[in-house]
Amino acid sequence: MSGSQFTEHSAQLPAFLEKLLDGAEVEWVALGEVVLPTSNIKWQQATRTYRYIDLTSVDRQTNVITETSEITAENAPSRAQKLVEKDDVIFATTRPTQMRYCLINEQYAGEVASTGYCVLRAKTTAVQPKWILHWVSSTAFKEYLEEHQSGSAYPAISDAKVKAFEIPIPCPDNPKKSLAIQAEIVRILDRFTELTAELTAELTARKKQYNHYRDQLLSFEEDEVEWMPLGEVGNFTYGYAAKAKSSGDARFVRITDINTNGKLSPDDRMYVDISQENERFILEKNDLLMARTGATFGKTMIFEEEYPAIYAGFLIKLSLTPEAVNPKYYWHFSQSDMFWNQAKKLAAGGGQPQFNANALKQVRFPVPYPHDPKKSLAVQARIVAILDKFDTLTHSISEGLPREIELRQKQYEYYRDLLLSFPKPESQSEVVA
Repeated sequence: MSGSQFTEHSAQLPAFLEKLLDGAEVEWVALGEVVLPTSNIKWQQATRTYRYIDLTSVDRQTNVITETSEITAENAPSRAQKLVEKDDVIFATTRPTQMRYCLINEQYAGEVASTGYCVLRAKTTAVQPKWILHWVSSTAFKEYLEEHQSGSAYPAISDAKVKAFEIPIPCPDNPKKSLAIQAEIVRILDRFTELTAELTAELTARKKQYNHYRDQLLSFEEDEVEWMPLGEVGNFTYGYAAKAKSSGDARFVRITDINTNGKLSPDDRMYVDISQENERFILEKNDLLMARTGATFGKTMIFEEEYPAIYAGFLIKLSLTPEAVNPKYYWHFSQSDMFWNQAKKLAAGGGQPQFNANALKQVRFPVPYPHDPKKSLAVQARIVAILDKFDTLTHSISEGLPREIELRQKQYEYYRDLLLSFPKPESQSEVVA
């Protein structure tokens, strides 16, 4: 859509909304009034393995579940877990994963969501599930969230507060017409999300291509490579234990800041002040960090930022011998199945796997031409150059498909807030998107 078309269509949207309502009344009601109660799983009666949708499962850009883990009565957390059904909207209530949300489809119906999610199950006689979904994504809801969350280091909002958020119900006395109006607005907004979904499908295909080429490039003839234990070419340092702050001299890189692509997430930044005590934990460009515990255990991040940062206690810094290993070469390997097959076997623990330095030392990775360091580094550099191009195309937020997806998302958000700008009584103080 060109710039002129964008302006022309956006100017027409308020008039479109007025015509769609055709003078009908709009009633603002709390989410709790249009959702059904949900149930927790009773582990003493559970006999099967469930898929566990934890707080890192939902991708921020696509709003789809990207990964799950298995959970049974034996390894279930002590707190109650929520069963989800098709068309439930789940919303993460606890930072740093707050504002991750999605609509549960057939694939995940009957599975288990983390306690960090609020489950919104629509009363379909009054409201469409996707009507709730689009409102949960809205600017109005984000503003409400900022106002009503509590806590400092890890702000959270209660299920009760989420369900107190008010959404508009057009034609409340005529459910059939109300659902028709909701359906029309949902249809328009879905068109925008479908465009994003198409790009996301293309991105998924490119990622598969990247994974294929990475595995090919990391495969060598037996006489060209040695599978070397990481402990022979690396040193490992645990991070700095401190309380994160909302401001400071350096970004405080925490275990939850590693995204699914092995990069540092730009969201939910926290900080610490640099001191004589912690200056040895300051990161340099291309430093490697690995998560050593919890759901993110084994995820390896490469630090590519230009600003000062200090890494936290649940992370391990990998310092590799520069004469033997290119850190980016190892980082690409750490994203592969060749790494993960080893990591899962070496990790200790069930519900909360641990992957400490002793386990990390045992990971073996392919070092080409180990007896000719100059040739080895040249081969590693060539592999890195090729894989970096794939990585940029599939993961970069400033270039490639992720950038295009981000632009489409901004377009959706713009139209969403226009289409959801229903009239609200003067007496109500909440700001509407």
